[in-house]
Amino acid sequence: MAIITTGNAFGATDPVTSTTLNNIANAATFNDPVDETSLELITSGVGLIGKLGIKDGGVTKAKIENVANLRVLGNTSGSVVAPQEVEILDDDTMATADAATLATSESIKAYVDEYALKYSGATGSSLQVSGYGTYRDLDLSSVVGANRALVIMQVFGGNTSTNTYFRTKGILIKPFGSSNDSGFGANGGVVGPAVDGDGYTCVVITDENGVLEYTGGGNTVTGINYRIQAYQKLR
Repeated sequence: MAIITTGNAFGATDPVTSTTLNNIANAATFNDPVDETSLELITSGVGLIGKLGIKDGGVTKAKIENVANLRVLGNTSGSVVAPQEVEILDDDTMATADAATLATSESIKAYVDEYALKYSGATGSSLQVSGYGTYRDLDLSSVVGANRALVIMQVFGGNTSTNTYFRTKGILIKPFGSSNDSGFGANGGVVGPAVDGDGYTCVVITDENGVLEYTGGGNTVTGINYRIQAYQKLR
């Protein structure tokens, strides 16, 4: 079956003119390509009858040019252009992010989870203070990681009452010096041996290794407890 019906048919003795020759192509129509799944012969519409059209659902994903792995079709050029492949990054750290790429949902979740405020509940009961000038390390890296972190922490108890102060390891801010004064830039409060444990809640940031340091009043106090309520890793 012919695909094209020409616009002029010739008998054995018909004359050939410029008009009939032009009609062969200019007035030609397509036969319905019934063996095709994408094309159809248009049968209605002014100026459209006899032309080829695309069937509803005729263009499938399989008939489109293959797209490379981790790419989608879009436009991030900043101007009107033909669709192009846009890269999808699978980077949990987001270190390679830029204005012309996308990210996988897994990477977005991993990044948010990494830096979200997390509940901890980790506890310790072996802190000891022995004067404002003596600073001791409190290594929280096993909980918050070997990185800077914001820590919300309860401090309570001890074998007797005293002031305690926490700060980022390595900074020079210190308590004012009197057991009646506040921390003056350090996080502090009074702890004591009440039944439920006298204490307070402080917010403090560790150093780049996840370490705090602390000091206390003039007397030696042992068995001070802490409970990390929550923490957040910092970049």
